[in-house]
Amino acid sequence: MTDADHEEVLGRIAEGLVYTESEAAFLAPGRRADQIFEYNRTPPGRTEERRALLLEIFGSVGERTALLAPFHAAFGSNVHIGDDFFGNVNLTFVDDVDIRIGNDVMIAPSVTLTTTGHPVHPSRRADFGRFSEPIHIEDKVWIGSNAVILPGVRIGYGSVIGAGSVVSRSIPAMSVALGTPCRVIRAITDEDLTTRTARHRGARRAATGLPSHEPVAAVRADSGEIIRP
Repeated sequence: MTDADHEEVLGRIAEGLVYTESEAAFLAPGRRADQIFEYNRTPPGRTEERRALLLEIFGSVGERTALLAPFHAAFGSNVHIGDDFFGNVNLTFVDDVDIRIGNDVMIAPSVTLTTTGHPVHPSRRADFGRFSEPIHIEDKVWIGSNAVILPGVRIGYGSVIGAGSVVSRSIPAMSVALGTPCRVIRAITDEDLTTRTARHRGARRAATGLPSHEPVAAVRADSGEIIRP
């Protein structure tokens, strides 16, 4: 393929249109498979080695990054991470195009961020036909275990994504969202500053009329399960 052909393919990718594995083969040098393999087998105590590998793997990476092994990425070079990031085990980046993560973001175990999907009609999936749209995770977001973030999604500042959610649409700032498909269930407010504090627990007990030593049952917003504090 010529440089003009490459530009045409890149244009289609940027528009979220279908392209194939063969057409995108010229992008292969951006893959960091060897460095990712090396990172995943480097002992946690070798912090300088691990930091150096992250700088090789990612397009950009901020300060005080904690990423537990193993993690996986299609490229790695299309991932951009801000400061004070925490990623738990089995984090997967399908980063055929950019994944941009802000500052103070926390991601729980076994989360997938995938910028790429495939056409519905099987004939269009020949040669691994696919489309890609960037993902943007804004500052101070928390993503729960086993969540899947799909192509083109933006998660707004400070929001929380419940465990097991499939996020197919963008989520506004300061929201709690969960489910399949993921939906906003409420806003995050100043009342959340007092949850799971001694003051909050005492107020709950007083409201129920229970003795101070008696546990108060609560209901999980995501499942309806009765739990205890």
